[in-house]
Amino acid sequence: MAQHQTSLNLSAGIASVAVALTLVGLKLWALGTTASLSVAASLADSALDLMMSAGGLAAILYAARPADEDHAFGHTSVEDLAALAQSVFILVSGAVIGWTALARLLSDAPAQLAGEGGGIVAMAVSIVLTLALVLWQRRVARVTGSKVVAADSLHYLSDLLPSIGAIAALWVSRRFGIGQVDSVVALAAALMLILGALRIGKDAWDALMDRRADPAVIEGIGAIARTFPGVHGFHDLKTRTAGSRIFVHIHIELDGDQTLREAHAIGAGLRRKILAAYPQCDVIVHKDVAGPD
Repeated sequence: MAQHQTSLNLSAGIASVAVALTLVGLKLWALGTTASLSVAASLADSALDLMMSAGGLAAILYAARPADEDHAFGHTSVEDLAALAQSVFILVSGAVIGWTALARLLSDAPAQLAGEGGGIVAMAVSIVLTLALVLWQRRVARVTGSKVVAADSLHYLSDLLPSIGAIAALWVSRRFGIGQVDSVVALAAALMLILGALRIGKDAWDALMDRRADPAVIEGIGAIARTFPGVHGFHDLKTRTAGSRIFVHIHIELDGDQTLREAHAIGAGLRRKILAAYPQCDVIVHKDVAGPD
């Protein structure tokens, strides 16, 4: 299961880099065709996306390395470091977009919307590609819990919404003569970006500080241990998160008169059942003798 999750994360990372490369090439063509400054700005943003996607893929590859002598618990914390860096980048991008949109709204002579056919087609194609990538990244993030994939998805979403809004704003401007709708759309997108970046940044920071797992996961593990055959009780259930992994330590209380083989079988069975319910976990089971009734 862990290998399957790693494969999903890698597929999302490779798809992200491939889409970024495609968008850079597409917008280079559009820039050469239209000489549009808006396309040039979008091209610069896609170039930054390519850098971020490459960094995210490198983090996923590093996190997939097995535990070694220097990193006994693996390398998944690099996902949190990468997600924290991406959240800062997204936060700054959202602030810049919001400030620019607000300035245009308050300006006495707001910028006029303009566009060329080739540029609009390029933006439309980029929307389709970006939407497909975001949908896949969201699915992978739900399955694996990867903060890198979630942060990268939010980053591409930051391109998707302004692109859709720009096309919609261009249509509204031509149809109704309302040029400022572009700034309103950008301001709303900036707010969404800032809130999303703060959420992802907080999750990454909490993981780097060894924050416990989600209370629902902890309660679920406790329910499994509480009802598992042969387990008389449990204590010291401790969890911490690192990237997409959850490390679980649990002490179970067993009959002291049974054989070591029987005790081991109960502990191994409990571990397998926890992993079946929560495949993102790494579980260590400690066995203690149950007290007298």
